[in-house]
Amino acid sequence: QVITINGKFPGPLINATTNDNIQVNVFNDIDEPLLFTWNGIQQRLNSWQDGVSGTNCPIQPGRNWTFEFVVKDQIGSFFYFPSLHFQKAGGGFGPIRVNNRVVIPVPFPQPEDDFDLLIGDWYNFNYKDVRRMLTNGPAQPNLPSLTMLMNGKGPYVNSSTQPTLTSFVLFPLLGKTYRFRVSNVGLRSSFNFRIQNHRLLVVETEGSYTNQMVVDSLDVHVGQSYSVLVTADQDLADYYIVASPKLSNVSNDPNSGLLGVGLLRYNGSSTNVSGPVPSGPSPFDMRFSIEQARSIRWNLTAGAARPNPQGSFNVSNVTVSQTFVLSGSNAQNGNGGVVYSTVNNVSYMTPDTPLKLADFYSNGSGVYTLDQFSTNSSNGELRQGVFVAAGRHKGWLELVLTNDLGSIDSWHLDGYGFFVVGYGFGDWTAASRFSYNLFDPVVRSTVQVYPKGWTAVYAFLDNPGMWNLRSQKLRNWYMGQELYLRVYDPDPNPAKEFSPPANLLLCGILHNKHQIHCH
Repeated sequence: QVITINGKFPGPLINATTNDNIQVNVFNDIDEPLLFTWNGIQQRLNSWQDGVSGTNCPIQPGRNWTFEFVVKDQIGSFFYFPSLHFQKAGGGFGPIRVNNRVVIPVPFPQPEDDFDLLIGDWYNFNYKDVRRMLTNGPAQPNLPSLTMLMNGKGPYVNSSTQPTLTSFVLFPLLGKTYRFRVSNVGLRSSFNFRIQNHRLLVVETEGSYTNQMVVDSLDVHVGQSYSVLVTADQDLADYYIVASPKLSNVSNDPNSGLLGVGLLRYNGSSTNVSGPVPSGPSPFDMRFSIEQARSIRWNLTAGAARPNPQGSFNVSNVTVSQTFVLSGSNAQNGNGGVVYSTVNNVSYMTPDTPLKLADFYSNGSGVYTLDQFSTNSSNGELRQGVFVAAGRHKGWLELVLTNDLGSIDSWHLDGYGFFVVGYGFGDWTAASRFSYNLFDPVVRSTVQVYPKGWTAVYAFLDNPGMWNLRSQKLRNWYMGQELYLRVYDPDPNPAKEFSPPANLLLCGILHNKHQIHCH
């Protein structure tokens, strides 16, 4: 059962330019409450439009609601997806492009065209049934196996008679260069992306132009987006496009289903793809992955959303005002009970009333208690609650994310792009700061944390609102690995933070409350 948008899977492209005003009217024709979130769109001064459980009441079945937001001071490659009830495992995702204004050139020759490539692992199973397995037990449910989709299509098999119907196929012109906007829209697997006999020039990630770097393959973690330039400079023929999951014993056989395989078919080609599917680095080689991640640096001289160089705003000499050390893990509720995902041993419990509404109408009273849980150490035995931490407005937050599990985690912060200053294996300590890159760390909104490792980022909290900080791995997020960062500016001037929208939905303890606000 697939969730389509306007009859399409993946959904239609939102193609915008810096500072455009976007209106998305969502008609909910599925049988459950629904919200969409805009992965990487910062919603400047406007968390009312973020589309997660802590900011918005859901759109009920048979109803519609209009999101309205500005892609303020942003460029880059992003995507949208449904944020509630494990629905992302049913589809409903689509690409977002935010293009440069014409007065600000991109820092590379204009490509012939852009291709949006949404890749991710996928349950060949109804998402509602998978959801039921997670919440109703047993403690370690035997979840259905995963396959890997490219733009909603399964792996290309050489014997297929009509590959364009069942597999993802692109048709480039010989000699031309294309921008591939590659996003990991999957559920739990990082993947390595590569194209047979072609090299990839990395130029952008999640709204930041990078130092340009040529690679044979690129690791893309859950929730991340990259732009790579690919030139059709080989013989007129067909070539494999491959996405292979990390930390998985997957053969190079497209029939396995776990290997994402598409086709790059040069326009006019009559030569079928030949040879084996190209191999990438070992899926268990975390050293390769972390060294590649460290080599992805910010292009300090390029203009992006603004004409001044990206590097004019940097972290080379900042004073950190807060440090959070957050550990993503699992904890079992009793002997044989459900296994929850946690942050510092707290599993998030979603209240009926969105936090942002409770904040506006009652200062959070009756819905959450600010700073109830520690953001620097474990909170003891498994606890379940509404985890909301205070962020200091216009302060620098050092966020250290740790992972004591055996898989790659992936964290996302709504409302911001953060500077990725460090990765490491083992325990993070204060001495780990000596390894930070404070010269040209890349700015993005989703970052991986390696098994038994840590990742450190800096965020400048200049965007007041209620912002979701979560694992991008869907099972972890759904089972409680999230919290909210409340960045509060007491100044009621709407130039500091927008008032609630005129069409604000009310629910929970505010269901019968009369709306009192200005638009």
